[in-house]
Amino acid sequence: MIRHPEVKWAEREDKVFLTVLLPDAKNPKVSLDTEGTFTFSATAGADNNLYELKLDLFDKVDVEESKINIGVRNIFCVLEKVEPKWWTKLFRGDEKTPHYVKVDWDKWVDEDDDTGAGGPADLDLGGMDFSKFGDMGGLGDDATGGEFEDSDDEEVKEPEEKADEDAKQEASEDKESLPKAQV
Repeated sequence: MIRHPEVKWAEREDKVFLTVLLPDAKNPKVSLDTEGTFTFSATAGADNNLYELKLDLFDKVDVEESKINIGVRNIFCVLEKVEPKWWTKLFRGDEKTPHYVKVDWDKWVDEDDDTGAGGPADLDLGGMDFSKFGDMGGLGDDATGGEFEDSDDEEVKEPEEKADEDAKQEASEDKESLPKAQV
């Protein structure tokens, strides 16, 4: 019986990250072709079970620029796309994603948050100096430059003062509720 290792994936505009999670893999064989077919096979476990994997990726990849690192706990691949664009899905065709393929949330970046070309990291801020941003450039304690009085602010009392005031109020309410002595 052929087993499938767990695979995690994440994407950037110009690359796809694939991590095959298979600790202590023996004789790992990884193959990648320009059409985007990724194959993997290895044995692992006490019984030397065979693990195989074939993924038909959504689009073409640059085999020469892609990198594969075979480690003790996993096989990590950075697959460079031929055409830098976001893919609508990981696989070709209309098949459902296999249960052993999961999103790698540690590497995941949304398309809007990608810091690739033209992203927030490349934003020209015109030489603005943010070194004094934390102290608001010498503005007052309340960052408005002066005292600011807010009409709905209440005086904050210490817990002991509040307890004394509550006791006085209860005592005055008790006096009011007593019947008045007749003279």
